[in-house]
Amino acid sequence: MKESSLDFCPVPTEQQPVNEYEELKESWFFRWGMLEPLAYFKKLAWVAFFGLFLIAPIAAASFPPQKALFKFLLSNVLGISIFTGLVLMRLYLGWLYVCDRLQSEKVFYEESGWYDGQTWIKTPEILARDRLIVTYQIQPILTRLQKTVLFLGVMIALSSFLSLCL
Repeated sequence: MKESSLDFCPVPTEQQPVNEYEELKESWFFRWGMLEPLAYFKKLAWVAFFGLFLIAPIAAASFPPQKALFKFLLSNVLGISIFTGLVLMRLYLGWLYVCDRLQSEKVFYEESGWYDGQTWIKTPEILARDRLIVTYQIQPILTRLQKTVLFLGVMIALSSFLSLCL
């Protein structure tokens, strides 16, 4: 019986890009990128709220709220934006890694350890399947994350500019 090109893959199961994608999709943290917009922004709001508890004491030590309320608020916005941006960067880099592995014609894998790396060239069928996954599943996630990071970048720039003007 002839083995189909989709069945044959020398890459260990846990290192196959499509399985890495499925694992990422089911992960508690990385699943955030796939949520509906309202649920996604709720998760980010919780991250920002948690960040407030870390950032507010530092901001209060730098700018006492009784004396410099506006600078205190601006430093909180700046700190929360940076904190949330770091969380989003981790999310983005995880999805980008899997995206790159799916789009690549070659898959680097390790058979038993770091010292015996191999490269496998994907068959046209597997490459087409993987690129469809990228186009219709991962690219929208990356686009959403990029837009969110851009918004946070604007918040960081705006709060930095306003704090310099004071």
